[in-house]
Amino acid sequence: MNPIAKLLILMGVVLIVIGLIWQFGGRFLPLGRLPGDIAVEKENVRFYFPIVTCIIISILLSLGSYLFRLFK
Repeated sequence: MNPIAKLLILMGVVLIVIGLIWQFGGRFLPLGRLPGDIAVEKENVRFYFPIVTCIIISILLSLGSYLFRLFK
């Protein structure tokens, strides 16, 4: 099988697993509503920037990338 096809299949499986964890694990780790996320609500304007959630996702992706390169 073509290596690009294998990579795309693997990426699809990983995305499905992440989506399932996010859907069912969202009750325990409320990503997007963590303390430190910026939320400003005024009369007609609502601004929301999940900075802490972005940092946590970045750390997890960096750790996954490191582990992938370590065991490759």
